[in-house]
Amino acid sequence: MELYLRETQMLDYSNPRIQELIEMRGWKNLDEYQRLKAIYNYVRDEILFGYNVDDNIPASKVLADGYGQCNTKGTLFMALLRACGIPCRVHGFTIDKELQKGAMTGLVYRSAPRNVFHSWIEVYFEEKWYELEAFILDRAYLNKLQEQNPACDGAFCGYGVAVTDFRNPVIDFDRNHTYIQSEGINQDFGVYDCPDELLKEHHQEMSALKAFAYRNFGRHLMNRNVRKIRNR
Repeated sequence: MELYLRETQMLDYSNPRIQELIEMRGWKNLDEYQRLKAIYNYVRDEILFGYNVDDNIPASKVLADGYGQCNTKGTLFMALLRACGIPCRVHGFTIDKELQKGAMTGLVYRSAPRNVFHSWIEVYFEEKWYELEAFILDRAYLNKLQEQNPACDGAFCGYGVAVTDFRNPVIDFDRNHTYIQSEGINQDFGVYDCPDELLKEHHQEMSALKAFAYRNFGRHLMNRNVRKIRNR
């Protein structure tokens, strides 16, 4: 398990801000189950759903931003877990861009690659690996989506969601897997011990021009769309 507890360049849990957060929340004083659940809920709901400048930013940058998506929130989640003695690893995928429609709109959506890089986190607890993905969307954002789509009581795909039961997605951890985008997966890259290693082999495929446009324009439009939904 030491491999799944080590600090890396991206999982920079010695960073003072990360250590201050852990101390302030008192997570190390909780039993392992409550510690895991508290960290999961923090990353899900207090780090808001949004789009950072890149997937390869370290956990401390995600914390400073206060928002993230699957890959970046996952990096922070892993750093907090490892800092608190809970082994974890990352599982890489791609998802169909249709899942992002609504958060992505107009030219941003049309120019986005069909396959969007994605990951979830796997946590080793009570001699079992749990697949945790539903930390991606904060509850406030998801609740607003449900309010704005009252007629949908089955499958739903869009706005960062891909589930079979939109009214009752499995987003709370209680010794179970949690999912919020898993129905959109179209490629599986397998399991890696840390995001640094995953990103050495797999990353978002796009041209330099499109990457520049995303960092400087596209993600800001996407974040504006997400905020509108959350605050409506």
